[in-house]
Amino acid sequence: MLRKNETINIKRECVLRGLCVYLNEDPEHLVKEYKATGEEDFPGEMAEMAMAIFVITHEGEEPGDNPENIGIFMEGVEVLSELSSVPLAVTMLLGLTYTLNLSYPSEHRYTFEALQKVVMQTDDKNYQQKCRH
Repeated sequence: MLRKNETINIKRECVLRGLCVYLNEDPEHLVKEYKATGEEDFPGEMAEMAMAIFVITHEGEEPGDNPENIGIFMEGVEVLSELSSVPLAVTMLLGLTYTLNLSYPSEHRYTFEALQKVVMQTDDKNYQQKCRH
């Protein structure tokens, strides 16, 4: 992805995906990629997910091309769409989780905790306890 397009958003997305891999979490569970089919419905798996980021691309697009849509699903409901990048979507998902007082998704607990502690530099004891449930 980096060889074809070296924009800051692509670099940030690679870092976020690399963080997931480094923490032994699957980045494909956080960012779901779909091809645009012309239908408005998302695959049934999105309805079963607690929270995820979706990226809809056109058929034949290369990595780094602008996707058709980037957004967030929470509890099977599309809560945000038309976001400009995956890093922005991760930021918004982290903010929504904090604002709505939700637990981090179990598949990415360590990734979100690392973002909370290292990037955002928040180390509130009450917030950490909430995230462990």
